[in-house]
Parts: sequence; C-alpha cells; structure tokens
Amino acid sequence: MANSAQALKRARQAEKHRQQNAGQRSNMRTAIKKVITAIAAGDRDQARQAYDSAVPVIDNAAGKGLIHANKAARHKSRLNKHIRSL
Repeated sequence: MANSAQALKRARQAEKHRQQNAGQRSNMRTAIKKVITAIAAGDRDQARQAYDSAVPVIDNAAGKGLIHANKAARHKSRLNKHIRSL
C-alpha cells in the first residue's frame, strides 16, 4: 500500500480513472453490439442508425486514449462494410 500522501492520491486517482475507463469501454462495446445485432437482423435502416450513433462513441474512446486510433478506424470500417453489403 502507498505510504506517502502523493502516492495515496495517485492510487485514488488511478481507481477513479479505472472506473471511468471501464464505463466508457462498456458504452463503446454496447454501441458496437447494437450495430452488429441490427446487421444480423438484416435491418439496414436500423443498422445505419445504430452505426451513426456508435461512431461518436468510438471516436470519443479513441480521443481519450482508451483505444488506439487504428482500432477505432478498424471498427468503423468493418461495421460500415457490413452495412453496405446489406
């Protein structure tokens, strides 16, 4: 366990950031799953709507460093490719 005051503060901050990151990561995964579910159902309009709402969530996660920018681009590209193939 941390002994100094600054180490205790960093431990508190790390836990707070960990929880925030977990929430953001969960929101991103949920948004992606909504798109995948709509694609699997074959509903192009709903898939497009879900994709349009998922893109800012993915970009936000990449902007905060939660995921790499290339991973965000890969997710968006693959989802969009599946939607266009419907």
